[in-house]
Amino acid sequence: MKIEAILATKVQEAVQKHYEVTPENIEFQPTRKDFEGDITLVVFPMLKQVKTNPAQLAENIGNYLANEVEEVAGFNVVKGFLNIVINDQFYANFFNDVRAREDYGILLPQSDASGIMVEYSSPNTNKPLHLGHIRNNLLGFSVSEILKAAGNEVYKVQVINDRGIHICKSMVAWKKFGNGETPESTGLKGDKLVGNYYVKFDQEYKKEIAQLQEEGKSEDEAKAEAPIFVEAKNMLLKWEANDPEIVKLWEMMNSWVYAGFDKTYQALGVDFDKNYYESKTYLLGKDEVLKGLEEGVFYQKPDGSVWIDLSDEGLDEKIVLRSDGTAVYMTQDIGTAIQRFADFNINQMVYTVGNEQDYHFKVLFLILKKLGYDWAESLYHLSYGMVDLPSGKMKSREGTVVDADDLIAEMTETARTISEELGKLDDYNEAEKEELYRMIGLGALKYYILKVDPKKRILFNPEESVDFQGNTGPFIQYTYARIQSILRKADFDYSGDLSKDFQFHEKEKELLKQLQLYPETIALAAENHSPALLANYVYELVKTFNSFYQNVPILGTEVEEDKIFRVQLSNLVAYVIRSGFRLLGIDVPERM
Repeated sequence: MKIEAILATKVQEAVQKHYEVTPENIEFQPTRKDFEGDITLVVFPMLKQVKTNPAQLAENIGNYLANEVEEVAGFNVVKGFLNIVINDQFYANFFNDVRAREDYGILLPQSDASGIMVEYSSPNTNKPLHLGHIRNNLLGFSVSEILKAAGNEVYKVQVINDRGIHICKSMVAWKKFGNGETPESTGLKGDKLVGNYYVKFDQEYKKEIAQLQEEGKSEDEAKAEAPIFVEAKNMLLKWEANDPEIVKLWEMMNSWVYAGFDKTYQALGVDFDKNYYESKTYLLGKDEVLKGLEEGVFYQKPDGSVWIDLSDEGLDEKIVLRSDGTAVYMTQDIGTAIQRFADFNINQMVYTVGNEQDYHFKVLFLILKKLGYDWAESLYHLSYGMVDLPSGKMKSREGTVVDADDLIAEMTETARTISEELGKLDDYNEAEKEELYRMIGLGALKYYILKVDPKKRILFNPEESVDFQGNTGPFIQYTYARIQSILRKADFDYSGDLSKDFQFHEKEKELLKQLQLYPETIALAAENHSPALLANYVYELVKTFNSFYQNVPILGTEVEEDKIFRVQLSNLVAYVIRSGFRLLGIDVPERM
């Protein structure tokens, strides 16, 4: 049982004994470093029930705990805060329990547990993945791994937006200007080739709009009547009518994109248990809309389009089928959600999608609820902020995005430059160096993004992320490699248990207290869908270890029991760093 749980029970007993009430709010926090103690009880919330002086209340509780709880070695009261000292035996028992466990902090799923599905990536097949997709993928993958570590069965999925007007734009542009070029003939990744034609479409579209405006059309008229746009709209109608020529072109260009995506996912280190395709689920969505129309969930406007009115819920009207019968994103998302709950035994669904889609998901969840699906209550939108660069916001159609592959390559190059400047790789062969540069570069990128609360916007600075000092991936990786160096030099048996009466150095005790927090940090990160909580925990652990390393001799101590314990302690810290980073999707090097 956690020490806080033991103390909470005894605090209730103490208050009941002295004041004949049972306190409802018992709040603990770590003791501030400038005071003696390990755990602090905040007594102020109890004063609503207990009418007394806070210092006297703390003193009475402290005396009771010192007499009744064997783990309590002493206490002190500072302005109504009860600082409790936990004895060394408690920490020795904790350490002996966990030091050799290979799954410390990790819960295995129960055999009868229904699962959680996490959707992430969800790209369009008209452009390559960019920096925004990287945050999406890293968040979704890490949240999946954290939920799994918290004892859940987890399914990782993506929905590929492989149909719609935006896809047809790339297809029209390739057909008009492509001259039959392919990834093989150009040497380009397929997603990049198709993305170039999405940009080309936008360039030509703007020219046609300008021409029509010169001829006297209004801007709205010009946008609607531009020939290349009309051609894309007609192509979408033909695709939905299953026109063989259009379907063949669509299949060919999408296959190029999928091959390109797979290479990027592999480089980024993310994967999926199942792919869903909008082209396969939008028809199910259309059927649901038509059924909902009959049942009065939706209504039809005079032009034939189908809508839902959510003004009673504080939202707006939302279109679910266009007047020409073609589907919108909402139609597809309705169908995909229904299909997923039919395919898997899940009780929760997490959508990893940027915060510009907050309104969309409020509407989607409400629609599914109105259609009668009970599981709509368990849908969750993991909404995250955009990623900016010092140069400003990215725009796909203008070709000003930061390409994901280019960024991964740039991070590896930045890691190479900095590592070579530090000059510690003389005994590495070329293959080992390349793997280390990749590990450091990707670790820097992933950590820089994941350490930020998902809800916050990020200004991404590649060079800052690869700094070997401060709250960065490389700093944590370097500490892990330092511990591995210690372990390689420990040429003696350090497998025995710690004696129950072992007396800890204050720096050892600080590390043990930090290590104790690992399981609850995983649980908190899972509950909040926030890898940032875990990332920053690992950083605090590493800072605490480095303070220990600088102040306490490990292999250099003359006392054999101290030496064995400090190597074991270092080994457990290394395990938690590796385990925590694995949940963030980050590798750690054995040496640097």
